[in-house]
Amino acid sequence: MKKEFWLERWERAEIGFHQNDINPYLLQYWPELKVAQGGEAGGEIFVPLCGKSLDMVWLREQGHTVLGVELSAIAVRDFFSEQGKSPAHTHSEKFECCEAEGIRILCGDFFDLRKEDMAQVRAVYDRASLVALPPEMRERYARHLVEILPPGSQVLLVTFDYPQEQMPGPPFAVSEAEVRALYAPYAEIRFLEQADILEREPRFKARGVTRMQENIFLLMLK
Repeated sequence: MKKEFWLERWERAEIGFHQNDINPYLLQYWPELKVAQGGEAGGEIFVPLCGKSLDMVWLREQGHTVLGVELSAIAVRDFFSEQGKSPAHTHSEKFECCEAEGIRILCGDFFDLRKEDMAQVRAVYDRASLVALPPEMRERYARHLVEILPPGSQVLLVTFDYPQEQMPGPPFAVSEAEVRALYAPYAEIRFLEQADILEREPRFKARGVTRMQENIFLLMLK
């Protein structure tokens, strides 16, 4: 999947993946991670492919500093504008960094991130990143993520699972078996919950999907 796909989605405001409320699984399961507060204490939270997610605001309210990465400059601009914040802008070779009040978003390609960018990160919140990628990119994504994260980092991961042949992604179907295949070499995996969500997701039902679950995992990197 090319970068232009996501850039065009933001340009056309086709962002059905954006949630207008805090994700309920984040609220329910975040305490399981027991992450220290504050970047100086090693409590920075990484949100890959963050868009303009309100979950970043909630994580900041819990006392964490937040690091996001997002391809679309429109998404980054809208996030800070909608939160009433005027971010400071700095530039590096690969990213434009926008930062305000403990939330820092790197505008650029996730695959350009390096270990030094993640030095203060202790946990990852992935609700819409892994499922946004087609099968041929997911292995590369998981490998790169674990390569750049500090050892012992935790990941709260939310995935969709449905008959992939019934609907082209994104979001793509990512089964429990695939999560284990991707991450078992690098992490301890706890399966937290499977929730049937088809009845509350009429947009997917209208596209012919007959079964849809969300699976929630907690990963602890070795």
